[in-house]
Amino acid sequence: MIGLSMTAYNEKSLKGFEDWVKTAKALGFDFIEILSEWPHYISRDNLSFFREVLDSYWMKATVHAPFSDLNIASFNDRIRDASLEIIRETLELSAELEALVVTIHPGHCSPVSVKNRREYLEIHRESLRKIARWSEEYGVKVGVENMPRFPILDAQNCDRLAEIIEGIEIGVTFDVGHLNTTTKNFDRFLELFRGRIVHLHLHDNSGKADEHLPPGRGTIPWGELLPRLPDVTAALEVTGLKDARSGVWFLNKIRR
Repeated sequence: MIGLSMTAYNEKSLKGFEDWVKTAKALGFDFIEILSEWPHYISRDNLSFFREVLDSYWMKATVHAPFSDLNIASFNDRIRDASLEIIRETLELSAELEALVVTIHPGHCSPVSVKNRREYLEIHRESLRKIARWSEEYGVKVGVENMPRFPILDAQNCDRLAEIIEGIEIGVTFDVGHLNTTTKNFDRFLELFRGRIVHLHLHDNSGKADEHLPPGRGTIPWGELLPRLPDVTAALEVTGLKDARSGVWFLNKIRR
């Protein structure tokens, strides 16, 4: 199943969402990935709206949990607790929406975490254990996403992600574009997480920045990689419908 992320929805209100979903359906997408970020946080107030629009076009949903102002690995208890509560609420709402999977970001580094690496890892892993328990409680699959090259971000390579989630019953969202900005070691990622990947994010870039180009416009070797990706839900993360059309056409061409 291939879906379209709301990274390709450019309006600040949801007034145009139904028309956008209608176009996504016509382009051949099977689901919409709700990007629960400002200004479109999924909430108790708009949950029925999302459900009604998607149901009317026979579209499924995945959810990308909020991340911009959250840090599940913060040393500050109040910041960490607030971040976790937002994740928990997102899982609860996603379960009611019957979302196929929820993607979360790992925690990120701060000056105090850089100086206290062991404590930071312990705090980080304890937060992920809580999220894993909520995943089981609400019956929603959760994938921790690998991050792109950026100074404060964690889990930029597969070995670090493996260290963070070791022994925790939680899945992985494999962001192909992100890995292309860091190690580019697709073989290693697939080898290490083959049985744990629950979701894919597909987009392209030059290898230098997280540009979210449509597949085929950057340096990712899609012809070699695509046939080797696991058979799980895959969301196209591009910045508009024009790129969505280009991206899905390219992916379908490779699959043929």
